[in-house]
Amino acid sequence: MIRENDLFYTCSFIEYLARKTNNTKKDIINYLTKDGIAKIYELADIYHCEDINQVCDEWINKCHIKTGKYNLMEKYHNIPSYYDLGKVYKRLILMVNKNNIIDTIVEVLSSWLILKIDNYDSSLYYENKDYIYECYQKGEIL
Repeated sequence: MIRENDLFYTCSFIEYLARKTNNTKKDIINYLTKDGIAKIYELADIYHCEDINQVCDEWINKCHIKTGKYNLMEKYHNIPSYYDLGKVYKRLILMVNKNNIIDTIVEVLSSWLILKIDNYDSSLYYENKDYIYECYQKGEIL
């Protein structure tokens, strides 16, 4: 059974971690590995009660996450919150779900579409979930 609140936290946390370290979501997925993502998902009900910045620092140290060069905060003035993006990712992951939530998180957040969603000069982030899912399925922006 998928725990949607824990999935939402996991997606939001990965977004927060990517922003804090100036990495892409795919980079963060690679640093965390499936085991790390599974641990975050498993402990999401506990982590959400803690300061996200502190939890983030713990994972940066644990996984030896280096600072990257993918700084969206510098490129765009008004970007959605990490929780707003967590909702978008959660919905897409639920639609794509292939019976293993951790594998699906890795697949979706490592996909080409996430970089397109990160382009806030386009309207993709604001599109409805069905449109985003269709783009993901077709492998292109429709």
